[in-house]
Amino acid sequence: MSRPMERLRLALALGLLAGALPSCAPQARSPAPPVDVPGTFSRTGTQAAPDRWWLALGDPQLSALVEQALAGNMDLRVLWDRLDQAAASARREGAAFWPSVTGDATATRTRWKTRDEPPTYASTIVLGVAAAYEVDLWGRIRATVAASDLETRATREDLEAGAMTLTASVASTWYQIVAQREQVALLEAQIDTNEKYLDLVAQRFRHGKVTAIDVLQQRQLVEATRAEKVLAESRLRVLEHQLAILVGRAPQAPVALAGGRLPALPHLPATGLPADLVRKRPDIRSAYLRLQEADQHVAAAVADLFPRLSLGAGAETSSEQLRDLLDNWLATLAANVLAPLLDGGQRDAEIRRTRAVASERLHAYGQAVLLALGEAENALVQERQQQLYLTSVEQQLDLAAKATEQTRQQYVQGSPDYLRVLDALQSQQQLQLQRLQAQRDLIGFRIDLYRALGGGWELARPSNTPEAAARP
Repeated sequence: MSRPMERLRLALALGLLAGALPSCAPQARSPAPPVDVPGTFSRTGTQAAPDRWWLALGDPQLSALVEQALAGNMDLRVLWDRLDQAAASARREGAAFWPSVTGDATATRTRWKTRDEPPTYASTIVLGVAAAYEVDLWGRIRATVAASDLETRATREDLEAGAMTLTASVASTWYQIVAQREQVALLEAQIDTNEKYLDLVAQRFRHGKVTAIDVLQQRQLVEATRAEKVLAESRLRVLEHQLAILVGRAPQAPVALAGGRLPALPHLPATGLPADLVRKRPDIRSAYLRLQEADQHVAAAVADLFPRLSLGAGAETSSEQLRDLLDNWLATLAANVLAPLLDGGQRDAEIRRTRAVASERLHAYGQAVLLALGEAENALVQERQQQLYLTSVEQQLDLAAKATEQTRQQYVQGSPDYLRVLDALQSQQQLQLQRLQAQRDLIGFRIDLYRALGGGWELARPSNTPEAAARP
């Protein structure tokens, strides 16, 4: 074996031995949340909600809309694209673990010409191969690659959080549409009732039993109800446009079938412990992973203070004839140590910057935990209070219906006070609208609770995207 090849093998062995040395760079932390996490929630149920939480509402139309949104929502596809970018960046950073090998080929032809002599030509063909490898003595490369991998994992959690928010938005918009449709139907029924009252007042006016003021007031109530119906239909169209965009379609495209109903509220799900929520919520996991990523950047900045060892090897052959090209080789082997001596404080400043970023990520992690706990507690409190409010509204509505009927009978029997009839009728109709809105808000608070408790289903890439089609 030639002496250059022996030296090359010796250098590579030394490089592998140096790469096996333990890293002197600081290791990443695994900190607990920088906030006090309570032991229990204020309320909890006994039945565990399914991972695909919308199935607990028992609404096939909602389930179909959610599946459409997970496959077609453009914001969710943007998050898939960001995940692809992060994964590609991680692969790029991981390439630093491997030697880089480059090759080159050069062909030259030279012409000499002297006076009174014919020209002379010479050809040269050169082939070369060069390899370079940085020995990661202090863990700088390992920390950089680990940071990139953590960024990819955090981006995946962002995707999961985006899907959770999307499903809640679809459910909320859908039940707003259902409630708005019921409101339009309710207003149509109220218009019909008000027109009947108008006929009653007009008949009494024709017999001279009441004044024209009673007729005018009832006509004004009819028109006011019609105007409210116009606004309700406008809100319904806007909500349908919003739902179409959520599932990835044009606003004019029909996405929601006719009908639908507000579901009965399922049993309160088991909320688990707040510590479980910290581990389950994808946005909290994302904040935690980004904190670890920042720690790895600190480790890389500290390792950058130490010298770098690089190994290089090359081989070159040249000949004037192609057939003789591989007969003679020139091999080179080099080791390079690069140590920072004076940089004007640049590396120290980078360490301070990365440590400040890590501190920021720690506080962001704590804030994410607090917000998640607050969202869960808010949903629990609001749902409980909304149930009490809805019970009160239903009791008021029952009393208002009785009052309306009694005042109507008194008016028919000759009572001249139509203002009491009008007040009772308006109060009843307003309470009908309030009950419908209260029922919708109650479902909305349950959706907020499901979202606050986090997701757990496996999110698959939409199969109808070019990226998915290109994957094995």
